[in-house]
Amino acid sequence: MNHFFSVKDVDDIDALVEEAFAIKANPRGFEHVGRGKSICLMFLNPSLRTRLSSQRAAQNLGMDISVFDVGSGGWQLEFSDGVIMNGNKAEHVKEAAAVMSSYFDIIAIRAFAKLEKREDDYSEQVLTQFMKYSSVPVINLESSTLHPLQSFADLITIREHVSKPRPKVVLTWAPHPKALPQAVANSFAQWMDAVDMDLVVTHPEGYELSEDFVPADCIIYDPKEAFEGADVIYAKNWSSFKDYGEVNNTDTKWMVDENKMRLTNSAKFMHCLPVRRNMIVSDAVIDSAESLVVEQAANRIVSAQTIFKKILES
Repeated sequence: MNHFFSVKDVDDIDALVEEAFAIKANPRGFEHVGRGKSICLMFLNPSLRTRLSSQRAAQNLGMDISVFDVGSGGWQLEFSDGVIMNGNKAEHVKEAAAVMSSYFDIIAIRAFAKLEKREDDYSEQVLTQFMKYSSVPVINLESSTLHPLQSFADLITIREHVSKPRPKVVLTWAPHPKALPQAVANSFAQWMDAVDMDLVVTHPEGYELSEDFVPADCIIYDPKEAFEGADVIYAKNWSSFKDYGEVNNTDTKWMVDENKMRLTNSAKFMHCLPVRRNMIVSDAVIDSAESLVVEQAANRIVSAQTIFKKILES
């Protein structure tokens, strides 16, 4: 594994999950793998779980860690090639990536979608340029279109708590007052499709995700029909892909509540956090015994540590 950008960089997902379970059972058992190695966690955007879980994962492997907040602690970076740098960008990614590669064994980057121009976000310029100019592995801590460490943690959580073969997993859109990226939803659908779950995606018309990540035959527009017999309900808001970045619907009927959960097969509830209570999900659902949101967040350490270990061993 040279870089980790998406599930497509994983050769054997089932083997990776088994490795994650071994790491979870003995978090400090692989300190020798990272001893004498270093990682830079580079953030272009705010973070709680990704920042803390990545640090804990690297610490468990015995690595040296530097956290770099680009917006507040570094020069503004230029990511386009061939430009005249006469604006507010003081440093080009060519030099930045080369220098950072000389300092660290791994560079891990978080860079959200700006939700201004779809073509710009979906080109994944920040991650692809770093992978192009870095001489060490680059890891995606969440990009414009994907959040693979979150989705890997989600898969670990489902495998832990749902024993049914090929469970019905429903990704449901839920209302939110602000425009949010599609990265978590894209990535979750991509991972679930890769492991052959019975994936259903439900959302209002006009909120279809890119077909690069979500097969059209997975979509059901009626949330009640979608929830019927589900084993896992994964709630997430995303802004429109078609009317890019727009919030065209805040209908509260899409909130995950007790009535919808009664349609399921005693489904587990999941969300990547942070979550807007009583807008995305009711208190009764997220506080129930079937809620796995804290377990998901805890498994973010496991997913990151597993990927860091695979990269180091490569």
